[in-house]
Amino acid sequence: MTRPQTTQLLEGKKSAAAIREEAAAMVQELRAAGTVPGLALVLATADESAAWYTRAIARAGEKVGIDVRVERLADDASADVVRSALQRLSADDTVHGIILQTPLPPGVDGVEVAIAIAPEKDVDGGNPVSIGRLTAGLPAFAPATAAGVMRILDDHGVELAGRRVVVVGRSLVVGKPAAMLLLARDATVTICHSRTRDLAARTSEAEVLVAAVGRPRMIGAEHVGAGAVVIDVGTTPDEDGNLVGDVDAEAVTGHAGALTPVPGGVGPVTTALLLLNTVTAAARAAG
Repeated sequence: MTRPQTTQLLEGKKSAAAIREEAAAMVQELRAAGTVPGLALVLATADESAAWYTRAIARAGEKVGIDVRVERLADDASADVVRSALQRLSADDTVHGIILQTPLPPGVDGVEVAIAIAPEKDVDGGNPVSIGRLTAGLPAFAPATAAGVMRILDDHGVELAGRRVVVVGRSLVVGKPAAMLLLARDATVTICHSRTRDLAARTSEAEVLVAAVGRPRMIGAEHVGAGAVVIDVGTTPDEDGNLVGDVDAEAVTGHAGALTPVPGGVGPVTTALLLLNTVTAAARAAG
């Protein structure tokens, strides 16, 4: 790859708008047939960023016609309390999508309690069953952020088959499912993480680099091959309250071929996909 003169911004706003339009059209059809798509957001934390994100999803859902409810649990709720809420919502016919917001109270394992989410309502791919089906190439809702990475790549015409892709991060929320989705598209995928030795040597070989390690500005110019497509999944508030990504955007601009901005990149697409997944789940339930 040759060094680019400029770095293309891979914004997510247009993709998110198109997804919301699709969801709104489906909602209109479902409501006309007597089905009101329902989304439940389970919140068990005093974390303000989590509360802000929950409110943002609720507002976006209501705008497209989804009936959104927020299940507010105590900040110190036990695993049994969280699990019980998820089981109750899974059995509720008016709820078609369930999202378990993180962080969770101390001592509550997100993977263990997410097992209580019915797979058909697991619109953010948190249930290990959903991850397993995704890994096996079976139908399942992928974690929305990982799916958002794919949507941005597709909407900007980034070819994946046969290309060298490095994913930095191994979480069940982004890193691992993103790697599975990329493998399914015939990319040659390497997973790295914060403890990978000589990380820059691995990442600089990538034609497509997905940064999802959760460490602000960890990825610098030395980690990025000239002309590479860089997808920044990170969203960490800085000391001024502004969101920053895992990539040092200033350092890689003019070196990377393309880069998603933070904010305005993967984030809007993730939120929109959660809505579309909820509407899709409602359509499937309606038969």
